[in-house]
Amino acid sequence: MKYAITRMLCALALLLGPMLAAADDKSFPGIEALMTPQEYQASGLDKLTPAEREALNNFLIRYTAEDSQVLLNTDVEVKKAVVESEIVSVIQQPFKGWTGNTVFHLENGQVWQQRLGGSYPYRGTNPEVRISKNFMGFYTMELVENGKAVGVKRLK
Repeated sequence: MKYAITRMLCALALLLGPMLAAADDKSFPGIEALMTPQEYQASGLDKLTPAEREALNNFLIRYTAEDSQVLLNTDVEVKKAVVESEIVSVIQQPFKGWTGNTVFHLENGQVWQQRLGGSYPYRGTNPEVRISKNFMGFYTMELVENGKAVGVKRLK
């Protein structure tokens, strides 16, 4: 049980790196905001006290900053999950960036929506994107040309 929880927390921390880097307000939203209500409840994290939740958030911040990149570069299982889960496409025009609740229509027919706050103005054309999912189920959309990223969820 402890091993499964540790593995889940490590996987979640791997997701947070791009999310924290993409956050314009530089504040960590907390574990509850990073998961859907169903994921949060299914994980049992809703049973934590506020102090325990704060300790978990502090761990995730520290782990993301200090350790998660090592796993991305060295762990075979993590590398395989990253490669297998990538989607590459182009956002259909008009595209001016994201502003907090932006919906992205891709040339491959998929529709994604911004799930984390923040904004980024975009002035280019034919923005190629790479959408990555880790084994915890969170997605991040990255503009290939400049590396700017935002958390997203699939609508269609």
